[in-house]
Amino acid sequence: MTFPERFSNLPDYAFPRLRRLLDVHEPGGVPVHMTIGEPRHAFPDWVAGIVAEHAHEFGKYPPNEGTPELRAAIAGWIGRRYGVTLDPDTQVTTLNGTREGLFNAALALCPETKAGVTKAGATKSGARPVILTPNPFYQVYAVAALAVAAEPVYVPATAETGFLPDYGALPPELLDRVAIAYLCSPSNPQGAVADRGYWADLIRLAEKHDFRIFADECYSEIYRDSPPPGALSVAAELGADPERVVVFHSLSKRSNLPGLRSGFAAGGPGSIGRIKQLRSYAGAPLPLPLQRVSERAWSEESHVAASRARYQGKYAIADEILGGVAGYRSPEAGFFLWLPVADGEAAALKLWRETGVRVLPGAYLARDVEGTNPGAGYIRVAMVAAEDEMRAALVRLRGCLYD
Repeated sequence: MTFPERFSNLPDYAFPRLRRLLDVHEPGGVPVHMTIGEPRHAFPDWVAGIVAEHAHEFGKYPPNEGTPELRAAIAGWIGRRYGVTLDPDTQVTTLNGTREGLFNAALALCPETKAGVTKAGATKSGARPVILTPNPFYQVYAVAALAVAAEPVYVPATAETGFLPDYGALPPELLDRVAIAYLCSPSNPQGAVADRGYWADLIRLAEKHDFRIFADECYSEIYRDSPPPGALSVAAELGADPERVVVFHSLSKRSNLPGLRSGFAAGGPGSIGRIKQLRSYAGAPLPLPLQRVSERAWSEESHVAASRARYQGKYAIADEILGGVAGYRSPEAGFFLWLPVADGEAAALKLWRETGVRVLPGAYLARDVEGTNPGAGYIRVAMVAAEDEMRAALVRLRGCLYD
């Protein structure tokens, strides 16, 4: 049996690679897992009650695009958070987690290719479409590009570029072929925030070269002082084409509900209509009791503020313990530390074998481009453990890797 060649050179996902690296060794202390971005703060105490109240609705097929109440709650939250008014019927669709949406949106919206050349009627200069992704990046971006036979172009997001990709520095002839540009802000893994100027420049670039922006804003509610600006609000201020930007949000990080698998996509009615059409065949709708939880979660902010305050305390802990480390950069937002080391794999292995602290090599989140991997000199550390456990683990980490 043959398999698609476009996936033949795809590296293993980060966590199977990590298990192969570490699990053949005994931990050098009580294990502390700081690898995966799985929130461990308590989710709201009303979640179980809503599920129980609506348990009978497990006996119904749920609406694929979300209940009217859920779409209204999402549109209401976007209005409060970003000052943008959206039609909940045409500009919002629910997702079974944003990973599904970030992948399927490329299937729905990228121009089709055949033998590496766009079909008649495609809009990308008669050449193979390009999908831009920051490097390092959330791995689904690259797989989405391969799935639609687009050319993935990995753009460095390093200290020199403020840990955000400089898409505007790419050659104009390449930009003319771009169909989609992914951007995560606050960024995973570096915790960098795209300010209003960055978003404005990117939207103007997209208008000039006619491509869509997929704005992955899943970490938008975890920040220090000021809420990160959103792509939709900047696009509205600029009067950009409503189809230019599609944003993706989730309750996983915002509400500490990663197992709920509840997110949404929002944007222009044409883009959302295409995504809805694909999801009606290929998407997994969220069960109705979980949609009821989501309705409440998008309408309620006190649990979000309480969780954010805890993360702000965790920033202070990290700054206290690691502030004197050469090259340490405190994250602007999100809950990852992106720590400089000589070699990420070697550092992760040493840390596990000597202390039991488990972290992710940065190279596992990036691609080699011209022999260079921009994540190779870093480890990613998720600040999801309880404060006392996190403090003790960071002390062990510093003593093992930096002192």
